[in-house]
Amino acid sequence: MIVDQKNIFIYGEAEESVPLIIYHAYEGDGKNVYDEVKKLTDTEFTFATITDIDWNDEMSPWDLPPRYLNDGACTGGADKYIKKLTEDIIPKIKAELKAEPAYIAISGYSLAGLFSIYSLFNTDIFECAVSASGSLWFPDFSEYVKKHSFKKRPKKVYFSLGDKESNTRNQLLSTVKDKTENIYQMFRDQGIYATFELNPGNHFKDPDYRMAKGIEWILDY
Repeated sequence: MIVDQKNIFIYGEAEESVPLIIYHAYEGDGKNVYDEVKKLTDTEFTFATITDIDWNDEMSPWDLPPRYLNDGACTGGADKYIKKLTEDIIPKIKAELKAEPAYIAISGYSLAGLFSIYSLFNTDIFECAVSASGSLWFPDFSEYVKKHSFKKRPKKVYFSLGDKESNTRNQLLSTVKDKTENIYQMFRDQGIYATFELNPGNHFKDPDYRMAKGIEWILDY
């Protein structure tokens, strides 16, 4: 279906109340991620992929100039998009389901992983979050996490990175491991059930599988 100029693909046809996983995709329809999750767990869930994202705007919490040659600037539209997501998009997704979701989780890769964590501080709709290879190097984001409170205390939060992601000459991107570990520890210090996993490879290795592992982990109550 199409909502607010976003193409949305829904997978899973449970007759009863099951978790609803919201996934923001940079490209594709999310079917590969859904199939990977199904290989990892027998837990029933509904998977809604939202596409046609204005990536550098809707997934970024505040402005950021281009990080390298040919990169686009981030324009900080996450707050506006969270309002659209929670007040329009998710209600229309729920209207397509056969039962009220058991809970709703937010998931994403790269900047969408950053957005997943940011959303926990700006809406109370999500019970769990997945940040797979999340862009937690984003300037001032760890300080934001330290200073702000959750809108609703999350039940489970998954963080991951590739073990080579911080091996870059870009001074900003090279901080990703330290900042991810720092944010993960802040969550743990607040008693949040969270995990942090290192995967082999750089940022672009096995993104569908990495995403699926995080979703499988939050589904495993």
